[in-house]
Amino acid sequence: MKLFFYISLSLIQISVLAQDTVIGLSDYVFPDFRTMDTSLRRTYPFVKYEVNNYKFHSKESKNFSVFYEKLMNIVSTKKGKLNIYHIGGSHIQADIYTHDVRTNLQTKWPELTGERGWVFPFDLAQTNNPGNYEFSSPNKWRGLRSVNHKPSKYGIDYGLLGAMITCPDSVITIKFEYDRTIVKPPFNHVRIFHNIGDFPYWMHFGGDELLVMNVTNNPELGYSDIYLTDAIDSLNIQFQRKGALAPELEIYGFILMNDDPGISFTSIGINGAGLYTYLGNKRFGEQLKSYPPDFFAFAVGTNDGNTTFAKFNPEVYKRNLEKVMQMALRANPDCALLLTVPNDSYYRRRYLNKNIARERKVIRELAEEYNMAVWDMYGIMGELGSSKTWKINKLMRSDMIHFTHDGYHFKGDLYYDAFLKYMDQMEQQEQSLNN
Repeated sequence: MKLFFYISLSLIQISVLAQDTVIGLSDYVFPDFRTMDTSLRRTYPFVKYEVNNYKFHSKESKNFSVFYEKLMNIVSTKKGKLNIYHIGGSHIQADIYTHDVRTNLQTKWPELTGERGWVFPFDLAQTNNPGNYEFSSPNKWRGLRSVNHKPSKYGIDYGLLGAMITCPDSVITIKFEYDRTIVKPPFNHVRIFHNIGDFPYWMHFGGDELLVMNVTNNPELGYSDIYLTDAIDSLNIQFQRKGALAPELEIYGFILMNDDPGISFTSIGINGAGLYTYLGNKRFGEQLKSYPPDFFAFAVGTNDGNTTFAKFNPEVYKRNLEKVMQMALRANPDCALLLTVPNDSYYRRRYLNKNIARERKVIRELAEEYNMAVWDMYGIMGELGSSKTWKINKLMRSDMIHFTHDGYHFKGDLYYDAFLKYMDQMEQQEQSLNN
């Protein structure tokens, strides 16, 4: 009996020791740099490189493990796709640092070109357009954005992007083409989000018409799918009104898809947007389900916290962030959620914005509750008041909210470096589990 007890105790001890050898996500010791030039430490010594990583509050994260396994399977088999979303405000609409990340991810693995994902004709809406693509049209368009044209007042059911363009003409032409980018994923499937119900326009495709294999319409969700026999990298569409009484054309966005394996990286940003903006977009959830995320980064909070200390309500911010997180998880319960802490900023250029630290506390709480990850840009910058130092070093603009072009590119390098560290985390954990 004593011998059995000793053997059992020994087995328990061995089991405990084996568990202790597993490298948990919260235990991982990160290098300061992964691929970034280490000379940056001399150039920008004020940056806290040691916290440029994904912070987990537990040893394992099911959703991040699922994402990693899917990605590694795509890398090994050269089959399958992953959809990455990155949502925010003006930091994202320009698509500078997010496009740097997109470029790095879509060029990292040979034969994994992926697809472009969502795009929107911001230039036709008379606002700043990402520099890596453009829309053109001879017609006159009216642009509406949920931050300026409220859904309740204008009766607009905004979708995922929170923007819409509309044109009253009977014949309308719109052209898409890539611009100033080395990644130009071709597409043979285009989804156009437009008027709900029976679509009031016929579509013609000019010189590309012979490539069209099929066109289908989803009146309930308000989109049309255009299937092409061959992949192309530009598109010219003509819309012809079906009748004099038909309503004017409404466009809410495009998704550019293909049959190639790899990563789709969609950046969603509206100047001035906060969490409350996206929650007001009635069709946000249903459009997200139509192109579900595998990885969703939330970079929303700068505008939510851009107010006085007394007026900012952390509980409201927490409630709103959790609602948007839940919409992403309803679209895909296995989706990995990255909660990013907004950058340090000044309120009205003069006052230290202490609300960012309060947002960070909320973000950490939700990350721990949902077992997700945090990327702490506030901490990386140097916390409260650090934006002044970044401005002195020409990384931030004079408003001490937005970054310069150099600053955004630097942020993209930091973001991508943190992603690669996460990949190393997962690899080490898998190796320790298999040993």
